[in-house]
Parts: sequence; structure tokens; C-alpha cells
Amino acid sequence: MAMTRETLEGFLTEAFPDAEIILTDLAGDNDHWQAEIVSEQFKGKTRVAQHQMVYAALKGKMGGELHALALKTRAPS
Repeated sequence: MAMTRETLEGFLTEAFPDAEIILTDLAGDNDHWQAEIVSEQFKGKTRVAQHQMVYAALKGKMGGELHALALKTRAPS
């Protein structure tokens, strides 16, 4: 079963309540997503650390319900 936009958005807004989040369904199948996340929580963190924070927020769903996720993360300018 694929992960719906609502489910993915729920995980991300729970972990990053301050964030601006833009989700794009890359293949139209609820299975290949791009997430652009702008959050204060990313300030001073490397891109790798930012992405690890996002994966942690997904609570082990990556690779299961969520097949592919392209990430663009940054702190607000």
C-alpha cells in the first residue's frame, strides 16, 4: 500500500510544526514523492543531518509504504 499525501504530510508536520512543506507526487502513484521542507530546525545542520531528521520523522516507513522520497531541505534564509 502506498503512502497518501495526507499521511506523509502528517508525519512531516508533526516532526516539523514550524516548517513550510511542499509535497509533489512525482509519478502520480502516491509512491514517489518529492518533499521540499524549510524549517528552523535545520539551521546549522548539514544536508545529511537534515535528511536523517526527515527519515526519522517517517518512523520507519521509508522503503515500505513510502517507496521513494526526493528531499530538498533548508533552513529559512
